[in-house]
Amino acid sequence: MYKSLIRPLLFKFDPEEVHHFTFSALKNFGFLTKLFLPKPIIDKRLEREVFGLKFKNPVGLAAGFDKDAKLFNELSDLGFGFIEIGTLTPKPQAGNDKKRLFRLKEDSAIINRMGFNNGGVDEAIERLKKNKNVLIGGNIGKNKVTPNEEAVNDYKICFEKLFPYVDYFVVNVSSPNTPNLRELQDKKPLTELLSTLQNLNLEKPKQKPILLKIAPDLTDEQLLDIIDIIKETQIAGVIATNTTLSRENLISENKTETGGLSGKPLTKRSTEVIRFLSEKSGKAFPIIGVGGIHTAQDAIEKLDAGASLVQLYTGFIYEGPELINEINREILRRG
Repeated sequence: MYKSLIRPLLFKFDPEEVHHFTFSALKNFGFLTKLFLPKPIIDKRLEREVFGLKFKNPVGLAAGFDKDAKLFNELSDLGFGFIEIGTLTPKPQAGNDKKRLFRLKEDSAIINRMGFNNGGVDEAIERLKKNKNVLIGGNIGKNKVTPNEEAVNDYKICFEKLFPYVDYFVVNVSSPNTPNLRELQDKKPLTELLSTLQNLNLEKPKQKPILLKIAPDLTDEQLLDIIDIIKETQIAGVIATNTTLSRENLISENKTETGGLSGKPLTKRSTEVIRFLSEKSGKAFPIIGVGGIHTAQDAIEKLDAGASLVQLYTGFIYEGPELINEINREILRRG
């Protein structure tokens, strides 16, 4: 029903306006989803324990969809095993100028240059206080106006404030839409940032997993640096991958728009990064696989490459909520 009726209607309108409309509809009429959408699969065999947390199934929602923690309860009801909110920054910010979100329908892709638009960490916390037992990841970043040499302070603020309300953290230094942010992926600043957060973590009575979200555009040498950094800082794992700056083989009209590309064109590269990290590290840390998952087979390939969990974003928009069940059904079939 989604792909034959709902998606063609939604895709007639501006993607950012559709996003807000969908959020409003799910918030106010979410109970209707139980009538029109397939019932989520609940099965003990789908449960996973990763970095000390118990996931009801291995299919999560990636950051960027529910930036401000407005809909995590309703989205969880669709069948996701976990929800990642954010990217959140210490202070609210409007993000980049509109228009900043573009569908590439012929490529089953999206380009975004949102720029960490969010209402700030304090606003999100007020909503997280109403969490109905949803496993939540908190994706954190820096404000656009914060220079890189002071970025660690923004991450510290978000970490400390969010700590009581999320189950794991994701350090986002890989978005291409905040000026100079990806420079923080360099070995020295990244090691300093992650060490600072991990030291704060170790001061807590009970620690929470810290993950690093990386870009798909890193070279093999840079990925080897990532493995070294994780070993040195002892963070819990990696999310591979964020959006790409590559525009290779695109055919859609909007292919020249600036920003991060997500969707099917990223499928192969994100899986390559997962496999590289898993093999070169000797499976030393868990990986959450994200990027171009539009079918159950796409998810299985990432799990086979070394991912412990997967996340959806663009595939969820193009394929609809049934994709969650399709992936979980295939996992069960494979045993």
